[in-house]
Amino acid sequence: LYNISTTGLRFFTVYGPWGRPDMAPMLFADAILNDRAIKVFNHGNMSRDFTYVDDIVDGIIKVIDNPAKSSNSFDAENPNPDSSSAPYRIYNIGNNAPVQLLDFIETLESSIGIEAKKNFLPMQDGDVVSTYADTSDLMKDFGYKPDTKLADGIEQFVKWYREFYGNN
Repeated sequence: LYNISTTGLRFFTVYGPWGRPDMAPMLFADAILNDRAIKVFNHGNMSRDFTYVDDIVDGIIKVIDNPAKSSNSFDAENPNPDSSSAPYRIYNIGNNAPVQLLDFIETLESSIGIEAKKNFLPMQDGDVVSTYADTSDLMKDFGYKPDTKLADGIEQFVKWYREFYGNN
């Protein structure tokens, strides 16, 4: 109605320094370093699109200076859900490459240097087996391609965690 340009961004399983304390990387690191078992839901048969925070920031920067525009192909007489007169876009920001939860845990254990005690549990209500970002629009529009390997991102996260929380 008012031609306000709007872009929505969906982040997928962001991890790294200053991460959310309720997310697996923080919960797992805290448990491992304090000799507690980690909860591994669905007996580890899950995958997530773990995305290092620097790759998220790269996606935001690529989008921020390029406001959404109305679709040239919008036809009010024959509306199509793929186009709109409203200037909006929605992008997923993630790796577009899900990682098995047990591989993630193994990478974290390797970086910390301690094997985790694991409490394998059934699936939680409301959870899903796999999530990942389809970043094809972000790649097409802005050339977005995250480049942080999981082992490198986890290493940076563990380094920060130990410095911040004093778990050397």
